Amino acid sequence: MSSGKVQVVQAQIKDVGKTSERQWIESVANRHGRLLEVSVIGDGGMRFWAVVGDVVAGNVMAGDVREGERIMVLWVDSKIVSDYYQLDDLLTPEEQAVRLKVRECMEKRSSSDNDKGYWEKAEFPFEVVPKLAALRVAGGSIKGYGCPNLSITANAVATAEVARVDASCSGFILVHSSMAMLTIALCGSEAQKQKYLPSLAELKTVACWALTEPDYGSDASALKTTARKVEGGWILDGQKRWIGNSTFADVLVIFARNTATNQINGFILKKNTPGLLATKIENKIGLRMIQNGDILMKSVFVPDEDRLPGVDSFQDTNKVLAVSRVMVAWQPIGVTMGVYDMCHRYLKERKQFGAPLAAFQLNQQKLVCMLGNVQAMLLVGWRLCKLYESGKMTPGHASLGKAFCDLEPIYTYEGTYDINTLVTGREVTGIASFKPAATSNRSRL
Repeated sequence: MSSGKVQVVQAQIKDVGKTSERQWIESVANRHGRLLEVSVIGDGGMRFWAVVGDVVAGNVMAGDVREGERIMVLWVDSKIVSDYYQLDDLLTPEEQAVRLKVRECMEKRSSSDNDKGYWEKAEFPFEVVPKLAALRVAGGSIKGYGCPNLSITANAVATAEVARVDASCSGFILVHSSMAMLTIALCGSEAQKQKYLPSLAELKTVACWALTEPDYGSDASALKTTARKVEGGWILDGQKRWIGNSTFADVLVIFARNTATNQINGFILKKNTPGLLATKIENKIGLRMIQNGDILMKSVFVPDEDRLPGVDSFQDTNKVLAVSRVMVAWQPIGVTMGVYDMCHRYLKERKQFGAPLAAFQLNQQKLVCMLGNVQAMLLVGWRLCKLYESGKMTPGHASLGKAFCDLEPIYTYEGTYDINTLVTGREVTGIASFKPAATSNRSRL
């Protein structure tokens, strides 16, 4: 169990010396957590401080205990009730440490932050950037260049812990780290890695990743943005749409079609490059704090040194998308955990007809159904990480994870629910159903 914040509750001690009560304490501990020694305190009232899950530990009888003596009580993190099957048991100590430090950081981003009205105003909370930088998780699984070299599992649980509190902040770091930075790390030259990754890892600069276009989303390989070779570099013309972080990004990773080869190439653009314009997409309903933008490029010159040498075709983006698809599955996992935690807390605190809402059978049924879905999502996400780390993950595995873990408010990332379903369907049947094979020679999803 993680040692997160413990809600402290004062309770009366009675009859703790009875064997039956000791067995009760031990049985609860075996089911829910670990035992810690806690001093008995009070002024004649024989009181102690503890919480047993979400049950006040005063339910434990403790009559033979004197003030100042020590008894064994249960300490669990009652706030993270959504992790019912205790994912920490499947994580390494290093992964547990990453999860806990991100959790503690994000829980400090409390209602006082949300009360500033970022959601209503559809503005990004820039004060969270230095807090995320201090966690040293930007760069995820990248090794060197100031990056943390996390396991894919650690990267995933960090993504989920941010999303558990704030899906928009999770989207920000996912695009910056698991897409833009990873593209430079996997497809960039050594000089490009040295130039860009250290400041991106410290979040001194921010990046975006631009593949989607106004007319090409799921069929991204059909993109129309062009790259024309000229002396000393390239001229880019075209549009991108729904690009997260684009309105304030210092570094833009752009994909365009080479007019000479008809293949997809990758480029690194800098903010304020002449001919480059990014405008905010207004009136969104979901993920309002993420600054999605339209990017317009008119005769944008990119020097040869900023062309990504490792991107010579659309297929070269797959090594980046393989990681991002794992993270995309974990983002709704985190959101779902946060929703469950809030519902659980509300149902126990809110009273109607003389009882907490949690006391009504219908509400308990809904809560348990939610809890089961959360555990299933967590285990699917964990298994997806293990498949990736062992080199066994396929596009079908990733798409099934995304399709299963997506939520209605984000229905759905990286292509529609139908597209994610069809990717897995193609893999299990051997038949591609996106389009008749004779209609196009383009790379498929």
